[in-house]
Amino acid sequence: MFSQEPIEWPEEVEILIDRLERKASERGLSREERALMDVYETVPLLESDDCLHGFWHSGVNHQRVINSFDLIGAATLVDPLNASRWCETRSEDRNDYSETEEEYLCTIEEELAEGMDELVDLVVDFIEEELG
Repeated sequence: MFSQEPIEWPEEVEILIDRLERKASERGLSREERALMDVYETVPLLESDDCLHGFWHSGVNHQRVINSFDLIGAATLVDPLNASRWCETRSEDRNDYSETEEEYLCTIEEELAEGMDELVDLVVDFIEEELG
């Protein structure tokens, strides 16, 4: 299972997210704004104990979220998300995985952890280039 220090977003990201949350109730968000919100809202799922299993069993729009990670330039997260798509068809309980499935999922989650290490920088760059 996934184990990594939780992402700490810079204050500028937190302020922008708060502003976008308020705007979302007044008007629709642009594709870039929606992508940023998707990434921000999905990180806690990916940091949870169930990690990718939890992501695939959550109520999020999976393809939109994957596209959002791609849009912000986080290709190193897109690959593990796509590679773990099979989790969606498995039992709600991660403990029901076979030993082989669990080992494979842990391997994918290691790749995810590597991508998560650079996520804050990618988000900050995306904000500066697309929303700045």
